[in-house]
Amino acid sequence: MITGASGGLGAALADALAPTHTLFLAGRPSERLDAVAGRLGATTWPVDLADPDAIPAVVEPIVELDVLIHNAGVAYPGRVAETTVDQWRSTMAVNVIGAVALTLELLPALRAASGHVVFINSGAGINASPGLASYSASKFALRGFADSLRADEPSLRVTSVHPGRIATAMQEDLVAYEGREYDPGQYLSVQTVARVTADAINAPRDAHVHEVIVRPR
Repeated sequence: MITGASGGLGAALADALAPTHTLFLAGRPSERLDAVAGRLGATTWPVDLADPDAIPAVVEPIVELDVLIHNAGVAYPGRVAETTVDQWRSTMAVNVIGAVALTLELLPALRAASGHVVFINSGAGINASPGLASYSASKFALRGFADSLRADEPSLRVTSVHPGRIATAMQEDLVAYEGREYDPGQYLSVQTVARVTADAINAPRDAHVHEVIVRPR
């Protein structure tokens, strides 16, 4: 299961894993999500991470799950003094609470498969980035949840992926906030991050990749 798979890194992750996995593409129903699913022969799964109360009924049919990839996320560019409480609430709701809620509901299915939970984190989850106050805080929290899950669920593999800046629409918004010209060639491609993530997922069963840090050259 991949969250946020309608485009960008999520769609690239789906492309990278389609040859080796049966895909559940989770997210709010949309034409873009349907297009990715149609191209790969995948199944869409209507999950709204901003509505954790609805998640149990949605995922209840899943009894075994090999891999859960938390890719969905939101970011509101802004330094601390520029942010609002509503932005913090929205960021934490999707980036942290939604990921926690989905993981908790899928724990029995993951345990049944001795599965793997992957968190697409960020360099901002290791070192806070200027102008990304609420986003950085949410990624630090997500890293803490991943570490706790790894410690408390020894039958699972848990990996945090911390890429540097990726050439995505989110990146364009951040560069515009910074008042600079956007050049996708300066950043990691979504295909590169997807391939690195797929390598961690497809590692031999006796390997447990705790953390992946990848930066643009």
